[in-house]
Amino acid sequence: MGLKRFGAPVYVRKEIVHNRHVVESFRAQGVVFVEELSEVPDGAMAVFSAHGVSPAVRSEAERRNLRVLDATCPLVTKVHAEVGRFVGLGYHIILIGRRGHEEVDGTLGCATNDITLIEDVGQAKTSPVPQADRLMVLTQTTLGVDDTKAIVDALRARFPHIELPPTEDICYATQNRQNAIKAMCDGGIDFLIVVGSQNSSNAARLVEVGDVRGVRGILIDSAAELAPDTVRGVSRIGVSGGASTPDALVQGVVERLKELGADSVEVSTTTEENTVFKLPEMLTAAEDAIR
Repeated sequence: MGLKRFGAPVYVRKEIVHNRHVVESFRAQGVVFVEELSEVPDGAMAVFSAHGVSPAVRSEAERRNLRVLDATCPLVTKVHAEVGRFVGLGYHIILIGRRGHEEVDGTLGCATNDITLIEDVGQAKTSPVPQADRLMVLTQTTLGVDDTKAIVDALRARFPHIELPPTEDICYATQNRQNAIKAMCDGGIDFLIVVGSQNSSNAARLVEVGDVRGVRGILIDSAAELAPDTVRGVSRIGVSGGASTPDALVQGVVERLKELGADSVEVSTTTEENTVFKLPEMLTAAEDAIR
């Protein structure tokens, strides 16, 4: 949509979402993906990915007069706002997340000296916390709910007064897909196929959700990666996609399974997703100008 409204080239900092097919589709249309804003020419159009950026990145974009299209997920924006609000109230933030993930990097950049990153239960029990009297827990939006609970429980055992924000930070799309995997495992599948890219945190977690329930699974980008030997001898297969996986790729895997001998398909519906987010203001203004 940005290409149609503003013309090429459009530069995207990092991957717009963690899905190889989505990224390649944009690249084929002329979108240029870069690792840092320093690679974007002054005054050009720059897109911030769904994972969000730190205030320092926003300041750099403003200083260099970049035209910014902010595609940050509203749930990530919510976490950034919570960081500012709670730090302002005197809290130290415990951020549960994966080091090196773009979303975590952006959140840490909101208040570097006031956030302690915790990745697992072990760190929750032992990592030094510089200020322990007022603590607030925030989370990376694409984490597994089960893992998050275990870490929070460990933190509460260590810091009984620790607080959580009024609403959960876990992405509803991530939560819904994990619930669907649990339902399929309870329903008797003996193999799980998750369609998503290897660098997608939420897609990888879906495989793990099945694994802890005794269901072996694989993560693949598309039907092209599904070899006949992979599903030979399997009776009931569950198929799901990551939160950023296009539905067409999931359906492509279903069609591939039919080619390999699947004789029936049952849709497992645990919830209906009807959440709609507003377009970025720049796109809305551009559309209004065209009307």
